[in-house]
Amino acid sequence: MNFEEFLRDDEPPVDNEEEVISAAVPDELVVQKTVVESLAAEKAEQEEQINALKAKVQELEAENAELKSRADALQAKTSELEKTAENAGDLLAKNSEREESSQIALIDRNVNIDDRFPGETRDHVIEVIREARDAAEKDGRLRKAQLLESVLVANEPNGELAKRREFLEKLFEENGNIISGKVLDYLKKEGISHKNGEEYLLPAEILKRTY
Repeated sequence: MNFEEFLRDDEPPVDNEEEVISAAVPDELVVQKTVVESLAAEKAEQEEQINALKAKVQELEAENAELKSRADALQAKTSELEKTAENAGDLLAKNSEREESSQIALIDRNVNIDDRFPGETRDHVIEVIREARDAAEKDGRLRKAQLLESVLVANEPNGELAKRREFLEKLFEENGNIISGKVLDYLKKEGISHKNGEEYLLPAEILKRTY
């Protein structure tokens, strides 16, 4: 018998080289490959979640900055109102201590109509009394003019009404008497209407209707 022929007959035929290589790979490597692929998928999912959380954090930080800005603005407004109220209180105390003051309320008003700012009603009433005194003096109504003068002497205005009127007049002038942009923002912030129904008001009309 030919020994070489014997060896060739015992060797298994090789039809697919990849199957032979795959069969030679240990089971441990297959398991490791599966684990690595699973970890890679988990890592990709975690990175996606982390990116989503980062975006949410940035969004919350922006909202927090906006809220802080609003809180600072409200705090400044509150401080301004407190200062105005304190000044008004000092004026009222000063008026009540005067000898010429009757120390009684001459008029009452509807409490359902709130002041837009401290001392608004008081300033308007004093302004009206001053105009009435001037008219009485012009018409020769001496006694009426004297009585109204006595009220003016005993009561000083808060001054906020004149200040706000002057500020709005200056704002209109600086913006060419055009109701837009900065002017419109201020009117909205103060709750001042710039329209009568669907009709737009002129700056002079807004001043008369408001102050």
